[in-house]
Amino acid sequence: MNDSTLQNPSTNVKPILTQERLKELLSYDPETGVFVWLISTGNRALKGSIVGTDHGNGYRKITIDQQTYYSHRLAWFYTHGKWPEYEIDHRDLNRSNNRLLNIRRATPIQNRQNLRIRSNNKSGKIGVSWAKNCKKWEAYIWKNYKKIGLGYFDDLEEAGKAYLTAKRELHTFQPVPIGAE
Repeated sequence: MNDSTLQNPSTNVKPILTQERLKELLSYDPETGVFVWLISTGNRALKGSIVGTDHGNGYRKITIDQQTYYSHRLAWFYTHGKWPEYEIDHRDLNRSNNRLLNIRRATPIQNRQNLRIRSNNKSGKIGVSWAKNCKKWEAYIWKNYKKIGLGYFDDLEEAGKAYLTAKRELHTFQPVPIGAE
């Protein structure tokens, strides 16, 4: 989704949402990450009401002039006056936490360094899985879309430590996984 433009049905040209237009309609509190309507634009958009809805994926979305935007991208644009070049990463992995201190610009590779344990993970540790063929714990890490093997371990904790050591060295954008501090 190119969320830096608005659809103009009369000309089929997509004018750019300006920071001026955004600030005319909404106020953003960088301490809470919450947007509020400054004016009433309809029955559902009343002056003083909190803006945005969760569309089931955790991200909050806001519709302005018939165009939908992710709230975290609007927060960046509202504050910095330009659209982020790539992605916006939530430091704490909470997709609805759009406090300014919690969001940061990230390349796609950087954004993949900030991850949580997957729901199908059976080891309980990021970067560690059971290798049936040798009956040991395998530690691995991804760097630039390539899987790097870190070794096989008899002990789950040692495999986890190998992953954390490699993460600190290779993932400088997010060197420690959330919850592992």
